Amino acid sequence: MVQLIFKLPVFALMFALGLGLSGDWLALLRSRSGLMARLLLGSCLLVPLLTLVVLKGPLGAAVAPPAQLAIALMALCPSAPLTLRKAQEHGGDRDLAALLQVLAALTAIVSIPLLADLFRSSFGVQGWHIEPQQVAKQIISVQLLPLGLAVLVRRWRPDLANRLAAPIEKLAGLLLMLLIVVVLIKTFPLLAGYIPANGPALLVMVFVVLGSLVVGYGLGGPGRRDRVTGSLLTSMRNPGLALLFASLYAPTPEPVKVGILCFLLIRVLLSIPFLRWLRSEPVIGSPSAGAKA
Repeated sequence: MVQLIFKLPVFALMFALGLGLSGDWLALLRSRSGLMARLLLGSCLLVPLLTLVVLKGPLGAAVAPPAQLAIALMALCPSAPLTLRKAQEHGGDRDLAALLQVLAALTAIVSIPLLADLFRSSFGVQGWHIEPQQVAKQIISVQLLPLGLAVLVRRWRPDLANRLAAPIEKLAGLLLMLLIVVVLIKTFPLLAGYIPANGPALLVMVFVVLGSLVVGYGLGGPGRRDRVTGSLLTSMRNPGLALLFASLYAPTPEPVKVGILCFLLIRVLLSIPFLRWLRSEPVIGSPSAGAKA
């Protein structure tokens, strides 16, 4: 029941967003393949490797093990369910964000287990292994299934999709807001104690979030819409997956889960000024869907 409460808003949101997609994904994949390959590399590989370098550095050595695990899990888990919505809100490319989210989710089925092995060996952690089927089950049920169903409705019954998109998106937004309020109420006392006791961890989180934003910005190319989309894709991680792995593998799950929520909060706070600055940049001709990336 608890997992259903967490999954239902995301499921509804992905379905609503999928109803609004109208682009030709095959044409987009062919025309923007270079850009998408760069951003997938950044989100699924460069951000985790950047995090590993920071955690193995002098500042990372001062971070408590539960906080190290929280940061590592967030770095390992790309394809945040809200990437598509955020791209729409901040002037990114909606169809490009949707296709990248699907591709990142599929890539994560392979990249997360492989990079988890690298992190585990680097820190000498024993006793847990992330399996591809665990990643696939979570991603398919929460993201790919509702998005795929909505795309089918859009293709077969576009009139129905147009009627359903707005009310379902409003319902999903209300469910998501309710979930956020409940989580904040339940975790605020824990966060209030966690923040002053984990200064080095907070600094590492700041470095990782800023680094992930810069990676997406740099790989997005000259177009502002692509830079927005790229920055969102690389910086937004999947807290649902990270929390699941914390429950399964962390020796003491609670401090790891609080660290994940703290990472998420820092990401939100830092992305607001970054995206505002990015929106103020002059518009440089972003390649259209029919142009080569």
